[in-house]
Amino acid sequence: MTLPSRNIGPFEVSAVSLGCMNLSHAYGGYPTEEEAVRLLNRALDLGVTMLDTAALYGDGENEKLVGRAVMHRRSEFTLASKCVLGMFDGKRGLDGRPEAIAATLEGALQRLGTDHIDLYYLHRLDANVPIEESVGALVRAKDAGKIGAIGISEMSAATLRRAHAVHPIAAIQNEYSPAVRNVEMGVLAACRELGTAMVAFSPVVRGLLAGAVRSADYGPGDIRRAMPRFVEPQLSENLKLVDAFDRIAAEAGLTPAQLAIGWVIAQDPTVIALPGTKNIAHLEEDVATLTKPIPQDAIEVVTALFPYNAMKGPRYAALMQSQVDTETLPDEELA
Repeated sequence: MTLPSRNIGPFEVSAVSLGCMNLSHAYGGYPTEEEAVRLLNRALDLGVTMLDTAALYGDGENEKLVGRAVMHRRSEFTLASKCVLGMFDGKRGLDGRPEAIAATLEGALQRLGTDHIDLYYLHRLDANVPIEESVGALVRAKDAGKIGAIGISEMSAATLRRAHAVHPIAAIQNEYSPAVRNVEMGVLAACRELGTAMVAFSPVVRGLLAGAVRSADYGPGDIRRAMPRFVEPQLSENLKLVDAFDRIAAEAGLTPAQLAIGWVIAQDPTVIALPGTKNIAHLEEDVATLTKPIPQDAIEVVTALFPYNAMKGPRYAALMQSQVDTETLPDEELA
């Protein structure tokens, strides 16, 4: 199946691609190996042409999973992974030094079972290392044939421009959804200016706009337990917005997830939506967004429903907030 596509540097990828994180990181209740392999292959069968992983996810286990599951179909997809953000001595941390990046990349190539990663991101900005030095490490990796294009993640327009001055940045991967619109503070405009793709992770707001969150009874290992807008008393207030959003989706003949993903894709031709899921039915629902008309009036109503700072509570807990470089919205609550 051929899906509508958008460009990332030299690559043409499906406008809805797949984030693989959920299969071994962040939300607990992970699928079995057999289930995960089946889901990844189903994504390719559906026409998804970019799979996105990272060294952080499962402390390397997610890259290993992708390597075992789909490397026999390597020609069918663009492979993306990330460095800098990882687990160090059992704790989440940052290391953007060139030597650390080179070591992480070597490990990623081994874990993935390949000698080349198409798109390699700096997962976060290490404030202790100039962005130019970190990007320089990726330029050397590209010159050595180990990666094909360079990306950055959860960074600001100013940092994007600094990085781009060293080497063209093919993609910036930031959170973007109807409810999380920080990229509209400058990143989207910079993407248009520089020819950088905007890869939108969490387009369904970690399940909030996909009917997956109705209470704060998350399982063990679920990062939403520590995210202020996903716990009480903020969650109850946010669910009022979700209820209104769900009604708009129903009136448009869409599922909530499809409306959220469709809204994201409609914002700019530079945007690629990157939902993640552990469930094949949800994967099929997400990809089907590309076959459904998204009414313009529904997009406009959703935009009005979520003005900046409509969501109650900070986007991240304190540690995670300290590791992002994205712009903040006017009067945004920060942990």
